[in-house]
Amino acid sequence: MIIHSNHKKVMISMPMNGRAECDIKTHFKIIKAELESKGYEVIDSVIKDFDKIENKNKPIYCLSKSIEFLSEADLLYCAKGWENARGCKIEHEIATKYGLEVIYE
Repeated sequence: MIIHSNHKKVMISMPMNGRAECDIKTHFKIIKAELESKGYEVIDSVIKDFDKIENKNKPIYCLSKSIEFLSEADLLYCAKGWENARGCKIEHEIATKYGLEVIYE
């Protein structure tokens, strides 16, 4: 159960590997709407145009961006399947080690 937040900023951590960009965006929008209805401010943390990123290690690049987003958050929302996704597990570890509140789908 999600409680009212007093305008806390939340970052959504969700598995993305192997999923279509439209599926990721749709799932993100659903979670975002739920969190905003509870008073949270959702950080737009979906990496856009993944295929256009020119970087030697795209997954590490994206993880570094998500950690940057997490640095602005008061809490982390972990979507279903987070425990099986490498990046989500790292985000979760950082959030818990640095004392951010964590909520789960």
